[in-house]
Amino acid sequence: MKTAILAVIVCVAVAQAQDVYRGRPFQNPNQGFQPQQPQQQNQNVDNGQYQEQRNQQYQEPAGTQGDRKTTTTPIPILQWNKQQEHDGTYRTSYETGNNIIAEESGYLKTFGEGEDRGEALVQQGSYSYTSPEGQLITIHYTADETGFHATGDHIPTPPPVSEEIQKGLDLIYAGIRQQEEADAREAAQTGNVQVDRRQDTGKYHP
Repeated sequence: MKTAILAVIVCVAVAQAQDVYRGRPFQNPNQGFQPQQPQQQNQNVDNGQYQEQRNQQYQEPAGTQGDRKTTTTPIPILQWNKQQEHDGTYRTSYETGNNIIAEESGYLKTFGEGEDRGEALVQQGSYSYTSPEGQLITIHYTADETGFHATGDHIPTPPPVSEEIQKGLDLIYAGIRQQEEADAREAAQTGNVQVDRRQDTGKYHP
């Protein structure tokens, strides 16, 4: 009797377990994994918007420097003359439409003596132009073996030297010249002594 009752209970439990298992649908083990593709697409969309905004931000303006055309007004040469001689002398002059006038002449000059003898091109001339303030600027210049020397009203000049300072400078320059002359005389005397020694061979000359 007990055995029959236990068998009936086991049969009922197995039947209920089968009903519960049949009621649950099959679930794929990978079904819980949610792909991130939608998020990646959103990110791509965001990146595209950022790229578009960056392109708009750094977009070259319509009027670029390459499109701009700079125009300048040509300055005509109103006058131009040049004369060249075989001995090295020359003379040239020109004048432009914007009120620039220039002239220059040159010649060869011999300077120095002995081994220091040489030639230098001496140039003298002047030029003038109008400043942006409307002032007429004129420069006279000379270029030779001593350098380039220019004069003009617009060129700054040093302040005048007082009489006392000028006297002191003159004394200094005079002392320098005297020292140079003394050194030259001493060098000449030393050279004469050396010549006399070379001529004196120690032999008796009747």
